[in-house]
Amino acid sequence: QVQLVESGGGLVQPGGSLRLSCAASGSGFSIYTMAWYRQAPGKQREFIAFITSSGSTNYADSVKGRFTVSKNNAKNTVYLQMNSLKPEDTAVYYCNAVLSPARYWGQGTQVTVSS
Repeated sequence: QVQLVESGGGLVQPGGSLRLSCAASGSGFSIYTMAWYRQAPGKQREFIAFITSSGSTNYADSVKGRFTVSKNNAKNTVYLQMNSLKPEDTAVYYCNAVLSPARYWGQGTQVTVSS
């Protein structure tokens, strides 16, 4: 069992940056694939980025070049560095841990990009 707690969301102006954190409790963090998703009002949850146990990463086209996912196994934490934020990045951001077939979600953190 893994519990995930996201933090770091908030209000930021267009062009600004935020770093989200996702702290995991429970065992086996280093072997999970960790991912970030987001859900804007009235829209489906969408994939943003993932990082595998070996450190390989992948990004949605909408954030490629602006967002960076990383992790610190010693701190059981995954990060999402978000730069050049746009109003369309406004959403609740969720952390996800996968070790098939198990899948866990955090409660989400709100990111609002507005002037």
